[in-house]
Amino acid sequence: MRDLQGDSSEAAGAISCVEVTPGRWADLERLFGAAGACGGCWCMYWRLGAKDWGAGKGDGNRLALEALVNAGPPPGLLAYEGATPVGWCAVAPRAAFPRLDRSKNLAPVDDLPVWSLACFFIARRHRRQGVSEQLIRGAVAMARSHGAIALEAYPVVPQEAEMPDAFAWTGILSSFQKLGFQEVARRSVNRPIVRLRLDPPVVM
Repeated sequence: MRDLQGDSSEAAGAISCVEVTPGRWADLERLFGAAGACGGCWCMYWRLGAKDWGAGKGDGNRLALEALVNAGPPPGLLAYEGATPVGWCAVAPRAAFPRLDRSKNLAPVDDLPVWSLACFFIARRHRRQGVSEQLIRGAVAMARSHGAIALEAYPVVPQEAEMPDAFAWTGILSSFQKLGFQEVARRSVNRPIVRLRLDPPVVM
């Protein structure tokens, strides 16, 4: 297991994050389950146009994600507790997520060739246990290992004390701020764009 946080332990309770290669497809499928993470999305929302994404809900999107995994490079990270997959995040150059550019609120801030951490999915029983933070750390390491100079994300700012999990699929602002991400744009009240420069390396 290639652990992007420097700890290769598979002991129960230890969270490790690894790039999703073809040999890990079965684990990603297991994590997403019959619903394809949420409503048949299979984490293809940002990668496809609205028409294609809607038409592919379910098996179509599953096959599209599997094709990405098989073709490489890895489209994201899996988080494991021991040998059990408990979380996922999509991490790739921003160009891999063309639907971001069509969003009024998430359009490019500048011409910097950033990588994007576009979304998360955490197994229900492992939510609110710090898995997303570990995935952010892993995403930083992954982006840096592939030569990225900055990692961008699109978290939400909760407007109430208890926000439904389904609304937090791009992450929560405070989680990114804790790890040094800086807000670079905010075109709507609850959806900032945050960024972490990866040159020079930062200590997390």
